[in-house]
Amino acid sequence: MAKGTKKRAAERGRAAGRGRTPEPITASVDGGLAELVPDRDRPRGWTLLLDGKPQSHVDLDDPTHLDFEYQRRLGHAADLAAPPGRPLHAVHLGGGAFTLARYIAATRPRSTQQIVEIDTALVQFVRRELPLDPGDRIRVRGADARAGLAKVPEGWADLIIADVFGGARTPAHLTSLEFLAEARRVLRPGGLYAANIADGPPLAHLRAQIATARAAFAEVCLSADPAVLRGRRFGNAVLLAADHALPVAELTRRAAGDPHPARVEHGRALADFTGGAAPVTDATATRSPAPPAAVFD
Repeated sequence: MAKGTKKRAAERGRAAGRGRTPEPITASVDGGLAELVPDRDRPRGWTLLLDGKPQSHVDLDDPTHLDFEYQRRLGHAADLAAPPGRPLHAVHLGGGAFTLARYIAATRPRSTQQIVEIDTALVQFVRRELPLDPGDRIRVRGADARAGLAKVPEGWADLIIADVFGGARTPAHLTSLEFLAEARRVLRPGGLYAANIADGPPLAHLRAQIATARAAFAEVCLSADPAVLRGRRFGNAVLLAADHALPVAELTRRAAGDPHPARVEHGRALADFTGGAAPVTDATATRSPAPPAAVFD
């Protein structure tokens, strides 16, 4: 860590120790204006925003704390990707504040993880202000998510988490069958793919993404707020896919017990929800829809 960074970190630590809330920290990055806003309820908790839009939350004192709804649902996927405590090989497409990588490092010591994030300036900002533990075996690569995934050896990953947004929208080339074929190549037998998908009424993007995953994997399930699934509001859904039976019962139990309970759809109910949507290919792919401005009010 650079001398100036150590000084800033020490100053923030002293401020917290005196009961003062640290000040927000900002930086210009490739994706716009990045801002780290302190959590008034957690002395070393921070929310990362890009151009005013919340991206992720991290608590440096307790990396197992997952504040955002979608992060909790991705955390359930990480918990169920292998028996408790067993180290994972994990690939994170999209960096944010490295929240899920920190979570896995805390809950599954000796895991080996790769983060692929195209915004290198954002990576530098987060690493400077919210440093990773050097012993956590987390490698961060500055690259496009699909290009970075192509460099991961075949059958290497136990878990792939796709959480990629540019301007609050998932890039088109990360929504296709060809992209999921690359994810399948990287997963070991028994591996798990998890994706954060944002959509709102009429849910055409979400339905198409489910259809695409069902065409690529043997088993698919979806976890989301019931209001999102009913098309009543814009929000996040977490899709899980694998070529083996998914732990649907345990996932349902965990999702129902969250502070903001989610519903899990699987099997015939999920097929019916898809409503005949066609799988997406590179030739037909489009970005995910832009969220309404009111989502971030």
